[in-house]
Amino acid sequence: MARSHYYLSIADLTKARGSDPRFSYEGAGPGDFATAMQQALRDASLFERWRAAQPDPDAVDSSLAATDPQAEVTARVSDLHIEVELLTTLPMSVVRQRLNLLIGSAWQLRDMRAA
Repeated sequence: MARSHYYLSIADLTKARGSDPRFSYEGAGPGDFATAMQQALRDASLFERWRAAQPDPDAVDSSLAATDPQAEVTARVSDLHIEVELLTTLPMSVVRQRLNLLIGSAWQLRDMRAA
């Protein structure tokens, strides 16, 4: 499967939280966020906890359970916002779902390219 390079920005990481605190990011800085996001892409534990909390876990789209054990995430402060780079084989639908669980709609996709 082809790897993609996603470029994201987060305006205010201190306020970036998912809507459900059971799955939301709780870190303090870009390094913490990169670690949390990388883990969310590399293994299915966050997804499985979320799926178990759904009214009908068996009805959840199974394609969202995909993982990429080689996913890489970096994040750094740049001009009062956070720039995030993700390198993964996962499709945007999975990346979006994990981002939304962790930080809600506080992120913006800037670019996506083949790696």
